[in-house]
Amino acid sequence: MIMDNKDLEAEIHPLKNEDKNSQENPGKRVKNGEDLRSSPAQSRLSRCRAAAFFLSLFLCLFVVFVVSFIIPCPDRPVSQRMWRVDYNAAVTYDFLAMEDVNRDRTQDVLFLYKSADGGSHANWSCTDEGSSACAFVAAVSGANGSMLWERPVAPDVALAECAIPQRTDSEASSACVLVGRPGTFIAVDVFTGETLWSHPSGIGSNASILRPLLRVPDVDGDGAPDLLILAQEGTEVHGYIYSGSTGHQIGDRGSLGVDGGSSPLLHVTRTGAHYILLPCANSLCGCSVKGLYEKVAGREGPFQKDPLWESLLDTTTHRVLSHSAGAVRHLMSVPGRAGQDVLLVGSEACVLLDGQELTARWTLGAAQVLRKPILGHYKPDALAVVIENGTGIDRQILLLDLSTGNTLWSQALPSLPGGPPSTSLPTADHRSAFFFWGLHEPDSANETGSGASRHSLYMFHPTLPRVLLELANVSANIVASDVVLFEPSRHAAYVLLTGPASSDRPGLVSVTKHKLRYRSEA
Repeated sequence: MIMDNKDLEAEIHPLKNEDKNSQENPGKRVKNGEDLRSSPAQSRLSRCRAAAFFLSLFLCLFVVFVVSFIIPCPDRPVSQRMWRVDYNAAVTYDFLAMEDVNRDRTQDVLFLYKSADGGSHANWSCTDEGSSACAFVAAVSGANGSMLWERPVAPDVALAECAIPQRTDSEASSACVLVGRPGTFIAVDVFTGETLWSHPSGIGSNASILRPLLRVPDVDGDGAPDLLILAQEGTEVHGYIYSGSTGHQIGDRGSLGVDGGSSPLLHVTRTGAHYILLPCANSLCGCSVKGLYEKVAGREGPFQKDPLWESLLDTTTHRVLSHSAGAVRHLMSVPGRAGQDVLLVGSEACVLLDGQELTARWTLGAAQVLRKPILGHYKPDALAVVIENGTGIDRQILLLDLSTGNTLWSQALPSLPGGPPSTSLPTADHRSAFFFWGLHEPDSANETGSGASRHSLYMFHPTLPRVLLELANVSANIVASDVVLFEPSRHAAYVLLTGPASSDRPGLVSVTKHKLRYRSEA
């Protein structure tokens, strides 16, 4: 390509060409030069901006310095890996509760024990109640096992439950409620141990109190949920309703019209109606809370009945199902597709019932489930149910998908009769770690013939389905146990309450905590 002389000269001498253009447009060059010179006002504005920037930077650094070095950070409790609290010549109860009693952001342990020596305070006893032995409720620090408080409550305890909310205008926000023998009804402040109220329960001395304590909506209008206690007297089950904030009985006792046994369940249908469900031999029995309240109080209450459930219940026997799963042993409320469903555990099968129509969603046949199942997550955010099928050397641990009943995992794990229950903890990957108690396998022939049988605690996590990790083995009699997330994202531990097998033979009662080497979060 051939260039003309002007283009060639411009390419060889670009600066010369630019000077030439400038000479041709002198007015334009002068204008650009004026733009490059800053005015005095603009110069002052720039200095002000620079000063503001450095001042804000200095303030930020000053705040960081104050927060980091001058204002002390709140002290976190130093959590010991293991601690133990002992009581001599005592007995204990199947009761453990976890609350942050001293508000140090670490869960603390509440438990019951019965001692004839007045516990750690010799001047505390239940002699006024006609007995030298006394049941105490105690709270110890989850961080180091130090005593936070303890209080005598009754000569004996039939039922205990903590984390009962109180009225918003009350100084106590949470209480432990205990039903004692003979007929006492007492509540203590979870955080201080002070007695909030104490009344006669009105329950007969020969009545067998059913666990658990049920909570019903507020009927006396004091802003706190009220309490329903069921007691079996002879062949009948009676209900007692109490104010959750004052402990006063509301009305009189009322018969449920059933001869059911243990493990009552308060179920709410999808229409908002409250019903009490109980195992009744080979049937499922039910009673509306509305009907019971009108019977004990003699007036209308804030309850309703479900027309469908009223048509399902036999008006005479209050039975719903007949011979569906053998002897009904346990009832559980579980999350369903549109509300709460009911997991019914029988001697012959385990059945998930639709929470409204009570039709079977799935059935696990040929089951011999003698213990209440637990819930957890085998897959991320998908609920599973743990079934302990069989006892002794034939026990099989089954993890079932709650929505379908399909088996996700199974493991043979022999156990001792009456061994501690299984439990689960949520982990950071939205699954659960599962903890099972089983029969300890001796390592040698010498260990086989020495001492009593030992319980072993095993941990299983779904990410390693072929691994069952043994955490501990215990030869003492375990009355209650739990695996607890003491501090979210910091540490979990298992708690053991051990003591004599019989309440008639006092001995050593111990509460121990052992930290797990396992990261988890709620």
